[in-house]
Amino acid sequence: MLSATNSTNSKAKRWVVPASSTRSSKPDLLSRLGSTVDSPMAQVLPVENMSRSTTLVGVCGRGLDPRPSRGATLSVVEGLLGIGRLARASGLTVSALRFYDSAGVLTPAAIDPRTGYRWYTADQLVLARLIARLRRVQMPLVDIRQVLNHRHDPDRIDALLTTHLLRLEHGLAEARRELSAVHSVLKERSMTSTTLNFAGPDFTSALAAVRFAVSVDPELSALGGVLFDIADDSVTLVATDRYRLAVASLVSRVDGPAQAAVVPTAFADRIAAADATEVHLTLDGDTVTAHAGPVILTCEAIPEAFPDYRRLLPANDTDAIPIGAQLRAAIATAPCRTQQQEDGVSYAVTVIGISNDGQIVVCDQADGIGVNREFLLQAIDAGGDGQLMLSLDGPIAPLVVRSPRSVSLLMPMRL
Repeated sequence: MLSATNSTNSKAKRWVVPASSTRSSKPDLLSRLGSTVDSPMAQVLPVENMSRSTTLVGVCGRGLDPRPSRGATLSVVEGLLGIGRLARASGLTVSALRFYDSAGVLTPAAIDPRTGYRWYTADQLVLARLIARLRRVQMPLVDIRQVLNHRHDPDRIDALLTTHLLRLEHGLAEARRELSAVHSVLKERSMTSTTLNFAGPDFTSALAAVRFAVSVDPELSALGGVLFDIADDSVTLVATDRYRLAVASLVSRVDGPAQAAVVPTAFADRIAAADATEVHLTLDGDTVTAHAGPVILTCEAIPEAFPDYRRLLPANDTDAIPIGAQLRAAIATAPCRTQQQEDGVSYAVTVIGISNDGQIVVCDQADGIGVNREFLLQAIDAGGDGQLMLSLDGPIAPLVVRSPRSVSLLMPMRL
């Protein structure tokens, strides 16, 4: 059962932000398109209790010299590799090794209780190199854990590697289809229009799921519209203002090549307001025409390019936690912080985290995850009917709100 509280006594998991990472008070969601797989920017997980790692006292029989004037010496950790040396030898970065420790994938053999410095055994160098190879072929973290846990079971390893290879082959096939579609669009758009027919209520529902994320910045004209991304048998509506992104799809009968167009938001609103049972939409070059019952609407598509939203969508939400009315009420009513944007506008920031029993809680701890309260409530409300799920992946990774009809991403705020 979900619990929601604003008590400072909530035992929420601690989240670690690498010292090398920097972020503004409102990180840009689109800037994440350049993140690397081994960077904590790509995925950040909660740190478990550090007691799971042996301290240097347990490994060496004595601790590091506690006097600040002396500092740590290598002589007391003979046979162990410092995190910097392991990074150089394995091909992983120091920040990646810290991340894999926090994720429980490669836990240090010892941690200096005073400085937090990590030490590893020679056997762990082999594991670190194995992790580096698996990450280079884009194996998900959950599967890497399985490989390490069952590395002495040849049958299990064969199954894991075969499954991932099939996943890569499927991705390659999908990439080929996408490139083929791109080729078709470039070749046929100038001579062929695309028409689609969809149910009016389905369109109204999908638009309501993304409408809150449309940008109001006049300098970002493409983001001031709604992307219509047309595939073989569906149309996906997408909106983003850089700090949040919302995606919703609806079934459609499509005649013509797959293509995409950014439609002015006011035009999309007028289609929904027509309250038609069925909508007939035609994209002919830059002209978009909609027949919504007796209403006929025409507009010109926004010419500026829309961001590649697919690269921002999460692959899966295996750790997603249900959102209930109790949690939403806690988010709406709990005390929050007030922060100010660069333009002087103030906004409320709610701090949330995951308790030790796996529940999402509202808290006021500095090591929680900050999120614009208004944005989060809008994303929850836009999800519509059905069970909503929330995924937290660290203080610098987008929060994901998923519902039966939509997916929304929100960038966290710096606390």
